[in-house]
Amino acid sequence: RFLLKGGLAGGAVYVAYDQGLLGSGTQGAEALRKAQEALPPALQEWTSYLGWELPSTPKFDFSPSDSWNKGVQTVMSALSVAPTRACEYTEEGWKYVKDLVK
Repeated sequence: RFLLKGGLAGGAVYVAYDQGLLGSGTQGAEALRKAQEALPPALQEWTSYLGWELPSTPKFDFSPSDSWNKGVQTVMSALSVAPTRACEYTEEGWKYVKDLVK
């Protein structure tokens, strides 16, 4: 049982690596584009084979590399203003404490 689960997990990791999902952002975006092109015809083939009818798939305009870059930019921006904000919050805290002591 353990060997079967390990084999399936190893196979999944190998397929992900082989398709470029574990590479750079551009490789991941390319793999997503390939999946978006290949998945609807495959689903259509299987549903016609099984006699099912599925609604049309929605179209997504999503770029993982753009989202990743936006996230990195947001984090770096927050880190760059962190010392200034810490000083401002410290000053406000001291003012508050001084007002309480008065």
